Amino acid sequence: MTDALGYFTAKLTHETDPSDVYSAQRAGEQVTLIDVRDADAWAQGRIPGAVHMPYREIVSRAPAEIPMGTPVIVYCWSPGCNGGAKAAREFALLGYPVKEMIGGYEYWAREGQPTESDEGALPRTFDPLVMTVRASSGVRR
Repeated sequence: MTDALGYFTAKLTHETDPSDVYSAQRAGEQVTLIDVRDADAWAQGRIPGAVHMPYREIVSRAPAEIPMGTPVIVYCWSPGCNGGAKAAREFALLGYPVKEMIGGYEYWAREGQPTESDEGALPRTFDPLVMTVRASSGVRR
């Protein structure tokens, strides 16, 4: 039990998920989201309010753009992408408090959280494979 408790405590210290991030935003908490994908991915769709900083640019850009000590949450494409983990490592090396948003942009969008592209807001779609959705209205419960 001690091993499991230590493991899951550490995991929750360094990870968050789209639902918790969205809840924090809605509660008015200051959330500094960092999208670490490339420019084409950013242009195609992103989380409103996120900062675009590909993980290879973190070392050169973060100290000038994000005040030291600011908690950051990084995300990449999906659970199949390790760019978020690479970015979290770079922020940690610089001394920032950092979490990775597991599920990445894919699960943010699949859960129906707001997204935008260079053209503006994108339609919200609620995926019944990742959440409970009312069949008649497409609204999450």
